[in-house]
Amino acid sequence: MHELSLHLASALTALWGLAHLAATRGVVAGFGELSADNRRIITMEWLVEGVALVSLAVLVSVTTWIEPNGGLATAVYGLAIGTLMALALVSLFTGFRIPFLPFRLCPLIFGLSALLIAWGAWG
Repeated sequence: MHELSLHLASALTALWGLAHLAATRGVVAGFGELSADNRRIITMEWLVEGVALVSLAVLVSVTTWIEPNGGLATAVYGLAIGTLMALALVSLFTGFRIPFLPFRLCPLIFGLSALLIAWGAWG
């Protein structure tokens, strides 16, 4: 068990989630004129992704602190890896195509976090 790897993955994921939360207002403003509904939808999506990333990070970190070797930990780590890889794929085919560096970093950060969790749990 490489617990440091699990905590690094959690920190990276949480920081990226917090970055999403902090950037939400600026990202929405960057779209220019939007209808109220579209502004709310974009705001909601950015907040949801930020909260999901922070929650996933906390789940992995707390699991690692409490019981890193049990069956529940295996399920948590597998769920986290699957979620991060799904987000990496979605980001690869959407945000990665936009010439704005933070959007292009999403699949890399999600993939690295998933790799760190896998290595920490089973490496």
